[in-house]
Amino acid sequence: MPQPAFRRPSAELSVLYGIHAVRAALGARRRKILSVFATPPMAQRLSGDLAEAGLTPQIVSNEDLARRLGQNAVHQGIMIEARPLEPIDLSDIVPVSGIVLALDQITDPHNVGAIMRTAAAFGVDAVVTTERHSPELSGVMAKAASGGLDHVPIALVGNFARALERLGNMGYLRVGLDSEAPIAFEAAPLTRPLVLVLGGEGKGLRRLSRKKCDLLVRLDMPGPIKSLNVSNACAVALTLTRHKLTPV
Repeated sequence: MPQPAFRRPSAELSVLYGIHAVRAALGARRRKILSVFATPPMAQRLSGDLAEAGLTPQIVSNEDLARRLGQNAVHQGIMIEARPLEPIDLSDIVPVSGIVLALDQITDPHNVGAIMRTAAAFGVDAVVTTERHSPELSGVMAKAASGGLDHVPIALVGNFARALERLGNMGYLRVGLDSEAPIAFEAAPLTRPLVLVLGGEGKGLRRLSRKKCDLLVRLDMPGPIKSLNVSNACAVALTLTRHKLTPV
């Protein structure tokens, strides 16, 4: 078997792996796919998806993929090289559900990936995150998102507080999750459109981010552990939001 022609890493190259992330990229068609690398079983399994996208995979071994991605990458025998997704501007958000997520310097790719997966499951209109102090939109994060990355538009902003101010001017109710907030989430007067603002791991919302929120709310946990991982807190908050808001 010839050596695979992997491209050199660069800012203009995104690498996605794992069946859910790859299948979502093939189906969503929001990015230009440059190359597909697959083991024989996975090439056969995804033959229909690849044919529909007009792509022919380069057959590789699991060892080839491990050399490219690292021994700990759970690639499932499939990897694509593609152009990065184009971020959107805040003005491009299409208010379908009327719910947006804003991530205040959440840096762990597993957490952001899980949030993207939850956002896709709940039909969130967009995710707003910072250009700096946020993970790369591929690789580990895309794998953790399990396809969510290609289904939810992402707005990258340079100034997070200014982005929240702009969303407020666009009519969004800005609701920040804060464990020390005076209002329980269940008691918060929520209206649509709404942006849920989530703080970084450990440190929570930054001071200026808190200041730009219209409401600060807490999630009350009945059990002995009172705090949640940020991706779990996001899922709980979206569940409560869905029940509190009238259907669109």
